[in-house]
Amino acid sequence: MKKKVVLALFMSMALAFSAAGCGASSSGSSTSASAESAAAETVYGKVTAVDGSSVTVTVGTMETSESGGPSTFTAGSDTKTYDLSDATITKESMGGGAPGGQAPSGSDGGTDSSSDGQTPPEKPSGTESGTDSSTDGQTPPEKPSGTESGTDSSSDGQTPPEKPSGTESGTDSSSDGQGAPSAQTESASVDDISEGDILELSLDDSGNVTAVVITSQGGGFGSDAQSVDQGTAANTISEDSKVSDTSYSSTGDDENALRVDGATVTLDGITVDKTAGSSSNTEAGDFYGMNAGLLATDGAAVTIKNATVNTSAQNGNGVFSYGDGTTVNISDSTITTTGDNSGGIQTTGGGTTNAENLTVTTSGNSSAAIRSDRGGGTVTVNGGTYTTNGYNSPAVYSTADITVDDATLTANNSEALVIEGENSIALTDCNVTGNMSDTEGTSSDTNVHNVMIYQSQSGDAEEGTSSFSMTGGSLTAENGDMFYITNTACTIELSGVTINNQDSDGNLMTIAGNDASHGWGTAGSNGGNVTLTCDGQTLEGNISVDSISTLDMTLKNGSSFTGTINIVDNADGGTAVDNNAVVTIGEGCTWTLTGNCTVTSVSNSGTINYNGYTITLADGTVLSE
Repeated sequence: MKKKVVLALFMSMALAFSAAGCGASSSGSSTSASAESAAAETVYGKVTAVDGSSVTVTVGTMETSESGGPSTFTAGSDTKTYDLSDATITKESMGGGAPGGQAPSGSDGGTDSSSDGQTPPEKPSGTESGTDSSTDGQTPPEKPSGTESGTDSSSDGQTPPEKPSGTESGTDSSSDGQGAPSAQTESASVDDISEGDILELSLDDSGNVTAVVITSQGGGFGSDAQSVDQGTAANTISEDSKVSDTSYSSTGDDENALRVDGATVTLDGITVDKTAGSSSNTEAGDFYGMNAGLLATDGAAVTIKNATVNTSAQNGNGVFSYGDGTTVNISDSTITTTGDNSGGIQTTGGGTTNAENLTVTTSGNSSAAIRSDRGGGTVTVNGGTYTTNGYNSPAVYSTADITVDDATLTANNSEALVIEGENSIALTDCNVTGNMSDTEGTSSDTNVHNVMIYQSQSGDAEEGTSSFSMTGGSLTAENGDMFYITNTACTIELSGVTINNQDSDGNLMTIAGNDASHGWGTAGSNGGNVTLTCDGQTLEGNISVDSISTLDMTLKNGSSFTGTINIVDNADGGTAVDNNAVVTIGEGCTWTLTGNCTVTSVSNSGTINYNGYTITLADGTVLSE
């Protein structure tokens, strides 16, 4: 699965705590000092839930650059809950700086690449432009910046950021003249804390929280300030033009083989080779197109025909469309990528990609064939073959609106399809196959599945109702559950799909909370909520709904379901919700039981074949033959 799962990195530091908040520090670590008392321990965390006076955070580390740049938070995998009822709470603000306490771009002429607060990059080293040189080595994201001059454009995670005004160098004129805003604190309360905020918590010897500084305020999707860094390009087209039978190559670090910047360009019969060059910042590669083979950005309109694109570097996404107003139309082309975090066609930041009759093959981990990330966009695919061979590499990973018709989608070592947050996948007459490993990949410890619909809380996808629809074609799971839904609401519409689960132990659908070890919400309150509509659909298998989740299932227009539905206890002891499983059987539709069932209610205008089994309703009523 993509980056969502951040590598564990918990560090507890004995630091002095101060009401002055988390300021720039020449030691390389952010500190807070107090004249009254010293903290026994300082913990940094990103808020995942607020419940009264208690907060749940993903624990991590905070670091400030030696040059006085912004503090960056690196999340770990541990989550902890703290009671703040006896703590002094203050809120840190930046005087005139970029959103979320981020330093304005352009300081010292360098590019600031601080991340979204989920897997932030470290301070760059060894590059003339000052681009961030850190990488998480596994997780993917995306977004561009990277004009050749290396100016930074802080972004809201949804649309491309604007360039700061007021100085020729691009430094925000509201800064203190050093390229970084000054930090100030003011009194605050628990009511000022929201999901996504970064907290500095000072603990006493007993582990009680004595003071809290809200060091940055996330406020939800895409609001963590972040620089847009696209690196450089070996070849750039910035004028309207038509190009035929030309080869473009790159072996440089953080470098595109070809970049189309703001121009209307037709490319016919071209070859793009990204054969070497490391990526200094995985998130810049995933969010913005750094190190991609071909990057279209800044409102470019690119038509690509009969192309061959090959990449073998990490973050070597084949063809990348970044930014609101950017459109890539690509047809009759072949894309092959072999490095990690290297999707076939990648769309982020509100870009658009239209693909027809492509042959896309990826071999690296976290390398979906049809891929989107932070800021999403619109992707339309007609025809073609899309194959992945790495772990965490579904055929389609959606943080966008993605439509695929008449295509073959195969994930040989991963789930087939993933939707994150308020985004969608709509398939028509596609043949889809997934084969997720029981042991490899970042989320196999939580559930093995073929289609996953979830919210990661990373900020890469807006929270809301996900949407999956499939008409015609086939959906095959070689391992695990066919559908897994957690920590989000979604609608699923199926019509005339041939569904084949080759794992005899796998459920047709599992709707459940998770243990939050990956940061997917708060254990005990992160269930799934599914509205399932079957229209002329044949279904077979078992459905499991845990006590903090819901299923509203409707069979209509001759649909049939063979299997069981059962409500099970939430594994983390969460409080049960009402209407866990509501089933509506339309006229001419059939439910054939293969075991005893427990549901909230059944509305039956069709036929139930009990086969000697029973259905127990929430009110205790037992239905049987």
